[in-house]
Amino acid sequence: MSSNASLVAKALTKSFGPQLVLDAVTFTVAPGARIGIVAPNGTGKTTLLRLLAGLERPDSGAVERQPARATVGLLAQEPERRARETLAGFLSRRTGVRASEIELDLASIALAEAELDSEDRYSDALDAYLSLGGPDLEARIGEVLADVGLDPLLLSVEMTALSGGQAAKAALAALLLSRFDVFLLDEPTNDLDFAGIERLERFVTNLSAGCIVVSHDRAFLDKVVTSIIELDDNAHTAVEFRGGWAAYLKERATQRRHAEEQFDTYQARKDDLRKRSQRESEWAHKGVSKNAKSDESDKFIKQFNRASSEKVAAKAKRTDKMLQRLEVVEKPWEGWELRLEFNEAPRGGAVVARLVRAVVQRGDFKLGPIEIEIGHGERVCLVGPNGSGKTTLIAAMLGDIALDSGTRHVGPGIVFGTLDQRRSSFTGNGTLFELFASITGLDMSEARSLLAKFGLGASHISRSADTLSPGERTRAELARFVATGANCIVLDEPTNHLDLAAIEQLELALASFSGTVILVTHDRKMLDGLALTRRIEIADGKLMRDLAVSSGLL
Repeated sequence: MSSNASLVAKALTKSFGPQLVLDAVTFTVAPGARIGIVAPNGTGKTTLLRLLAGLERPDSGAVERQPARATVGLLAQEPERRARETLAGFLSRRTGVRASEIELDLASIALAEAELDSEDRYSDALDAYLSLGGPDLEARIGEVLADVGLDPLLLSVEMTALSGGQAAKAALAALLLSRFDVFLLDEPTNDLDFAGIERLERFVTNLSAGCIVVSHDRAFLDKVVTSIIELDDNAHTAVEFRGGWAAYLKERATQRRHAEEQFDTYQARKDDLRKRSQRESEWAHKGVSKNAKSDESDKFIKQFNRASSEKVAAKAKRTDKMLQRLEVVEKPWEGWELRLEFNEAPRGGAVVARLVRAVVQRGDFKLGPIEIEIGHGERVCLVGPNGSGKTTLIAAMLGDIALDSGTRHVGPGIVFGTLDQRRSSFTGNGTLFELFASITGLDMSEARSLLAKFGLGASHISRSADTLSPGERTRAELARFVATGANCIVLDEPTNHLDLAAIEQLELALASFSGTVILVTHDRKMLDGLALTRRIEIADGKLMRDLAVSSGLL
């Protein structure tokens, strides 16, 4: 795949009502560039991608495609599963081929009817259709489906009927089939298993097209990006750091240190001048008062004393002018930071959960028979390909789904704190505040205060849960953990939709939690950093391995 197209953002500014989101953001996506976009949740990353894709218009500034006919593809973080749309239709739509086919058909009609400029329109439509790989899309689909592990028989199945794992593979397949001139990827690693992430990494690193990636997967960024653009959540501007992820972390830390040193130097100089000015003013005032009260009859001595006082007063004025001319150095911005610490319930039984010969049948998928026991204080990670049954196994242990056969046991006093992939506690038409207060039992003041600590203020709590972003719903779920307490925490892909600072706080909170942790994640940095005790591998609904480990998995 070869592309010589560029995408240029020129002074992009965007507000939603009174809220400024982006302010004069400028950068270029050159051919072959792989740019990572990082910023806290709610800073404007997705808005920036939509502006670049032409799905929204900036308040000022412009996005230029060079050449103008270059194709730009946005693959959003939550692929829309449309009713009655088959997998084949989904792939055609996400690759841009379906839209180009429609335009080519319309251009053909216009050409046949000899409409004004119809020849140019048809030529542009044909070029777009060819560049997007429309003619051989069907021929390529079979190979790509095999690559990601999807049965070609699923092409006629509606997307809404696919499992979560199959939908994740479908989104990856759409990306691998795409032939855009510029790629805009919004959290592309979400819901992908290790094999899918590795396949995605190979695809992105081999692109000759320009690519922008919004991701909080630190290992993914470390492997694929050539530069980082950081959106400032205070100034709403953008700063680009050349080099990869490691270079960005080093340069950002260096810039922060220099900014703090410059501010400290400025503060020290300002304080020194203020003290000097005060001291010299006091001396001058005392000299004038002393001269006025003096009984000295010698006019030369009185003149000398008066001149000395005037000199001190002049020095005080010069010091004041130096203070006024001192170049102001602003204190480095310290934005809101999440401080996460899980509220632990009293310890329960020695056995947290046990499944004996457990079987769950969900349509064509069968989990089990499974034999598994989780003990107090264990830190267990469930790993396996998409669709292998990890989420089903968790639901069976929690009792969220009934067993078709076998038995389930939960120890006495066990209090589960769960975070599911769908963040399902906060969905529906009810407001965030209503749902949070109902779930936690907190009064109005306590609920507001706790939500605010998780960056969910007045503008969030009155909104219906369905309007919250994935990141906002995830922070609400973490706030629920703090409010309700647990002695067994169960996390299913917890880093999806969290920003980097929140992920680091989650890791710290898990490290200090003394209860039991059951974790499903494909965040390799998190797995490397946590002190795990067991690794349980699931494949095709079967427990393949149950291994004791002394540290991270990777």
